[in-house]
Amino acid sequence: MLHSFFPDPKKFFLSALLWTAVVVAFWYLFGESVGTALGLPPLAEGQEPPIGLGHFFTTASIWFYIYFIASMAVFCLYWQIRATNQPWRLWSVWGSAFLIFSVYFSVDISVALNNWRRPTYDRIVEALKAPNTVSAEEIYGYVSIFFQLATVYIVAAVLIAFFTSHYVFRWRNAMNNFYVSVWPKVRHIEGASQRIQEDTMRFASTVEGLGIRLVDSFMTLIAFLPVLHALSASIKDLPIVGSIPYPLVTAAIFWSIFGTVMLAFVGVKLPGLEFRNQRVEAAYRKELVYGEDHADRAQPPTVRELFDNVRKNYFRLYFHYMYFNVARYFYLQTDNIFPLFLLVPSLVTASITYGLFQQIQGAFSQVTSSFQYLVNSWPTVIELISIYKRLKAFEASIDEKPLPSIDEEFIAAGGVEELAQ
Repeated sequence: MLHSFFPDPKKFFLSALLWTAVVVAFWYLFGESVGTALGLPPLAEGQEPPIGLGHFFTTASIWFYIYFIASMAVFCLYWQIRATNQPWRLWSVWGSAFLIFSVYFSVDISVALNNWRRPTYDRIVEALKAPNTVSAEEIYGYVSIFFQLATVYIVAAVLIAFFTSHYVFRWRNAMNNFYVSVWPKVRHIEGASQRIQEDTMRFASTVEGLGIRLVDSFMTLIAFLPVLHALSASIKDLPIVGSIPYPLVTAAIFWSIFGTVMLAFVGVKLPGLEFRNQRVEAAYRKELVYGEDHADRAQPPTVRELFDNVRKNYFRLYFHYMYFNVARYFYLQTDNIFPLFLLVPSLVTASITYGLFQQIQGAFSQVTSSFQYLVNSWPTVIELISIYKRLKAFEASIDEKPLPSIDEEFIAAGGVEELAQ
């Protein structure tokens, strides 16, 4: 699954984590001082960040992008030289780096849009207080800035989606080449053709999607936690708990951890059921395929029994997804109103403006959605675990290793029929 595309996966991903830790630590410890020495200082204390495209051209932004790109280039050059025997390293190493960069750029656009909220909505409120207090040209100017940022976002999103599609297919291509090269070892495995044709495609696209969202969550935290921390200075009290240090940041972390733990507990049964579901579906499909070429196969009693197993497992899935979705949707709907709940004391005392309220809501939502990575991705994680289990059993046969425990359970149960009960 991984070594067909990535060079020495364990060392590659471990080195990526270590390098990320070093780069992030150096940035927070010495980044500003080094940037200032190079003539690229941060914004002065109390200086409002520019809104619109100017956000990307401040000295602080330019220095960060230089540092970010240089850090990735060093890492990629190391693995480009080290992994000369990996034919897919241009896509797996450099392609992954480009995806990470593109994720950060998308997050930075979100930061620019959030900075746009405060002055825009404050001026709208001023305009609504009395006629002709704000000119039409000024409001049109804010609208124009939004469209500039939206245009950059759209162009970037389309190009990134195009590149990502090719990236995923190259990964599938690498897995396909590997599995086909060992076809004599695996052709006897139940569902071998499905695993090569379908599971490789789904594994690559699912891991890529989850990986991008994970990086996006990490980058969003890096970008928005300082913003939320700065905005916390305007919030004196929270409901129930009153005054606490770093109120918005603390509330975001608590709320996100609560949702993640709750949904992980509620959905603990789903990965195994998804795995078994693919088993019973594969057995049913395989019998039908045999029936196309052999008159004695796919007889009504056999087909009926196999389809009954499919039905039973789906009904179990529907039941467990029912209470899981109740918990998930209840949490996500509550999440939409949670920032407003936190800001009630500040609203009734008129200690914040409407523009600041909008900016806090935007930053808080970005931070909580990042911490809620598992909450938002849980159905996809369940699907990925199921695909991983099937491919893991596939590779165990290739390497002549013991099957995973769930496959041994399947064999010991005497086949799909009993396991689906």
